[in-house]
This record gives sequence, C-alpha cells and structure tokens, in this order.
Amino acid sequence: MTTMVGETMTELGELSRGQLVLRVVVLLGPVVALLASGPAGHWPPWWVIALVVGLAGGFAAFPESPVGVVAILTVLVWWTAALDDGLHPAVLVAATALLASHVAAVLASYGPGEMPVDPALLRLWAVRGTLLLVAVPLVWGLALLLRGEAEEPGIWVVGVATGLVGTVAAGVALTSRQQEEES
Repeated sequence: MTTMVGETMTELGELSRGQLVLRVVVLLGPVVALLASGPAGHWPPWWVIALVVGLAGGFAAFPESPVGVVAILTVLVWWTAALDDGLHPAVLVAATALLASHVAAVLASYGPGEMPVDPALLRLWAVRGTLLLVAVPLVWGLALLLRGEAEEPGIWVVGVATGLVGTVAAGVALTSRQQEEES
C-alpha cells in the first residue's frame, strides 16, 4: 500500500500542466455535484462527503479505473435518496459537474501523465461534452413541463430509444467531421 501511494505521489509531481488541470477537474466534479444538493435543501452528512472526496481522489489518481464509476454512482444514489423532487435547479449544476469530471477523466486517460494534452483531442472532447451539456437543460425543462402528468405506457422505452438515436447520430456526425478535417 505504501508503495502504491508513494508511486502515485511521485507521478503527481511529474504530471504535465494539462494533465494536472484535468485531474483537478476529475477530483472536483463529483464533490461539486454532491454539494449541489445542499441548496436543494439536503446537505449530505460528513461521512458521505468524506466518501465522495476519497472516491474522487482515487478517480483523479487513476482516471481509467472503475473508481470513477463508483464515485459518480455514489453521487447519483445520494441525489436519488435525499431529494423527493429531483427537478430542483441544482441538478443542472450536478449534471454539469459530473459531465465535466467524466470528460476530463477520458482525456486524462489517453496517455501517460507526463505527456501534454493534445489540443486537437481536447477540442474534440470539448465539443462532445458541450453537445451533451446542451441536452441537460432541455431534458430538465421537458421534465418540468411533464411534472404531474400521467405516465404513458412505454415512455421509458421511447426515452431510451431517443437517447440511443441521439448518441449514435452525434457519434456519426463527429466522426464524419473529424475524418473531413484529417483529409
């Protein structure tokens, strides 16, 4: 255990500036998302904050590891358990923080920590993240409009299918654009 911590600390000093910035975003994303539930009236207890900070630290140190999934799921479980109404405007902050953390982790995992972040790769993932971020307030607004309406049978199937179609369309569009730029 001591060796692993020592190696991680040594690597922290060797990180490129871009990698260091990405790791800070990875670390802060789940923590900010968790604390965003406070303005919604449900501050997490100290032990939940400590758990998320620890998991987020592991996520920042090892962005390609499953620790990131656990950190993000812990935040989502807190939001689900703590809030009766998940449509408080603070969910927009939480979604943005989690998305930024995820995108930063993807970028950080592309190469060794000493290697500078490729600007073209950064632009590509910034566009992808922004496209996803545009959907957040749209889905939130739609949920507000539909609040209190009777749930139609199959609505979840339609929602998942729509999400999948949107994801595939965005992937095809971005891949086509990238191939055109490389030509």
